[in-house]
Amino acid sequence: MGKKINFILSLLIAGGIHAQQGSRQVELKDVVDGAFRQETAAGELRSTPDGEHYTAINGKHTMIVKYAWRTGAPVDTLFDVRRARECAFDSFEGYEISSTGHRILIWRATEAIYRRSYRADVYVYDVRRNMVQPLCEAGGKVMIPTFSPDGRMCAFVADNNIRLKKFDFDTEIPVTKDGVPNRIINGATDWVYEEEFSVTNLMAWSSDSEHLAFVRFDESEVPEYSMQTYGDGYYPGAYTYKYPKAGEKNATVTLHSYSVETKEIKTLNTPVDAESYIPRITFASQPGQLAVMTLNRHQNIFNLYFVNPKSGVFRLILKEENKCYVNADWLNRLLFTKDGFLYVSEKDGYAHIYQYSATGVEQRQVTQGNWDVTALLGIDETANTVYYESAEESPLRRSVYRVDAKGVKTRLSTRQGTNHAAFSRNFAYYVNHFSTASTPVTVTLNETRTGKTLRVLQDNAGLKEKLSRYAYAPKEFLEIRTASGFELNAWMVKPANFSESKKYPVVMFQYSGPDSQSVLDQYDFGWEQYLAANGILCVGVDGRGTGARGEAFRKCTYLRLGELESQDQAEAARALAKLPGVDGSRIAIWGWSFGGYNTLMALSTGGGVFRAGIAVAPPTDWRYYDTVYTERFMRTPNENAAGYDATSPIRLAGHLQGKLLLIHGTADDNVHFKQTLDYAEALVQAGKQFDMQIYRDRNHGISGGNTRLHLYTRMSDFLFKNL
Repeated sequence: MGKKINFILSLLIAGGIHAQQGSRQVELKDVVDGAFRQETAAGELRSTPDGEHYTAINGKHTMIVKYAWRTGAPVDTLFDVRRARECAFDSFEGYEISSTGHRILIWRATEAIYRRSYRADVYVYDVRRNMVQPLCEAGGKVMIPTFSPDGRMCAFVADNNIRLKKFDFDTEIPVTKDGVPNRIINGATDWVYEEEFSVTNLMAWSSDSEHLAFVRFDESEVPEYSMQTYGDGYYPGAYTYKYPKAGEKNATVTLHSYSVETKEIKTLNTPVDAESYIPRITFASQPGQLAVMTLNRHQNIFNLYFVNPKSGVFRLILKEENKCYVNADWLNRLLFTKDGFLYVSEKDGYAHIYQYSATGVEQRQVTQGNWDVTALLGIDETANTVYYESAEESPLRRSVYRVDAKGVKTRLSTRQGTNHAAFSRNFAYYVNHFSTASTPVTVTLNETRTGKTLRVLQDNAGLKEKLSRYAYAPKEFLEIRTASGFELNAWMVKPANFSESKKYPVVMFQYSGPDSQSVLDQYDFGWEQYLAANGILCVGVDGRGTGARGEAFRKCTYLRLGELESQDQAEAARALAKLPGVDGSRIAIWGWSFGGYNTLMALSTGGGVFRAGIAVAPPTDWRYYDTVYTERFMRTPNENAAGYDATSPIRLAGHLQGKLLLIHGTADDNVHFKQTLDYAEALVQAGKQFDMQIYRDRNHGISGGNTRLHLYTRMSDFLFKNL
């Protein structure tokens, strides 16, 4: 850190980047079809309660097998479609094992709803009887099946209502009856909660299995959004759902508790205003401690309450107020212990772990320093040892650490790059995923106490051998000092036969969204290598607002989202233009979603530094986007009209400079196609010519069939033509 760009890049140009010696050229179809995609360990490895074993689905998705962590040897087959009685299917997609191990939920034929939610055909496998039966008596697909802690019941959602399966009596009971699509949701979440709080299940069982708590959504007053669906017929259809745009009415959420014994539902009157969010509920260690986490609409006040599901009495355990906003991701990772909880806060300017008693008294700051914790991985309560991942050594990298009860810190990951770890239930073992920008992931099983690698689960040897046959320059890292005085992290990929005596066009890759990172020392071999193989210098820059550099850097874009981000890309482009080998008159920028938005901002505010830009599925005015995301960073349009105006590509359309390719899918439930249509209309009225590519019935990901190859061919041809 701290070096000037000219010094760093002179080293790179002088030979710091060495091309691979293979002869094959990277082809676009190989990139799009996943020929360079790395493999991780086969299947998801789930620790059993004893911590000495794990379970996984076999390669054919026909069995659930139990293995020993230490040896990797199979010790039992928990489920087999070929041997289970009355099993009407020959493969499955997912499973959940009850606490007792006596029953296993099996699901298949999943049907995606939005980004995270899905319906599926769910079955119950009775281990002792070796028999399979549907979970839902009426049949049909259900959502979020949730075992009770004693394993004797399962709550699930069908048609927006909660139903309860009692295995001992083979009965099914309706918990709620008022669920109606686009009006009332029980237990599951609405679109905006799922998208912005990453939660699809707001049901929670008490530890004694006597009460089921749940959140009810009343969407009646939320404005509806309707998208045309075209299909192959002569007349289009329509898909309509509730989507609250910035400043509009959210769903009214209420908290309830269902008694299994009495079958009565009690409303728990959460002591917050009607516009507050309830992004997470869960029971703490005691049956009478339902933990309820709330955020006010501005999302700068977080309250943690304990409420008794019988009495309905709330106790405020923790309150945190932030000058900008509280990072809601840390609410999902708040970790309860038998004596209290662990929570990640930014209150000292960086994301750090704090340990609290059950009454909310801070006991210790577990981590501290001018760096961010990036994941809270768990706590071994017996030893009071906390495990976490952080950007301590560099914002570009991730390492895994533990801190014991005395504050002694030990780094568990041994290699410099990006490490992600998952621990066994007793913390005796962990699976580590390690990669660098030039090395595909290696997955190892490690012993926590000694750090010893017990075995390699995946080394991607085949991919490494394949890469050796190609001529390409691996991704390298540098820092760019902008005219505003900020040193920004960046990566660069140069054509394999780069010569500083030539002048190369440049394409800048970026996402730039709040707390995101595109510049990381981890494996990624994609479109940039195809462009480099065709003579284009590719550069990615993380500007202000991106992650792992502390709260001040992360939140400096507050209330003016997109202003500093686009300024940083333009200033980085001007810095690059001064370097040997760079043709400053041929620089393009591109991005998807927020990256597409920032592309439009940069083309309108960058002073002509960009010859061309590609914006895929871009927001074009924050007034069009959803309440939770937008108001977290911008507050409402009524409160911050000037901020919304200053950061609106639609209002800035008349200032657009450079060639533009605008791309969108017509069935995008996230960033609506209307955003692109309204922006295109603004360009038309401003007399600005542009290119446009539309994909029928494609969502925010724009994929399916030949779509991705067509998309990247279109973008590549646009760059070749205009650079």
